[in-house]
Amino acid sequence: QVQLVESGGRLVQPGESLRLSCETSGFTFGASEMSWVRQVPGKEVEWVTSIKPGGMRTGYSAFAKERFIISRDDAKATLFLQMNNLRSEDSARYFCVRGYRVNSKEDSQGTQVTVSS
Repeated sequence: QVQLVESGGRLVQPGESLRLSCETSGFTFGASEMSWVRQVPGKEVEWVTSIKPGGMRTGYSAFAKERFIISRDDAKATLFLQMNNLRSEDSARYFCVRGYRVNSKEDSQGTQVTVSS
């Protein structure tokens, strides 16, 4: 049974940083492409960033480039998202998903990030 458990989201002020984590189980994480996506209520799921197995190749959406960093710890089957210089428009629920450059969610709770002064 695939499990994806996101954590690390909270209320922060503009310009601050956050590190999200996604602990996984039930599949071969080390061999899997992984992504972060986000969603605001009433809007479609939006792709944020992806990482290939091994972590040597990554991809970022235009809004994430130069501010966000995706990484992975294959030994712990965990995916990370370092978010810097957060903006109000980054407020959303963030989800980790399997796949590369995907814009859909899996069955996980996500973690809420709210950027507000």
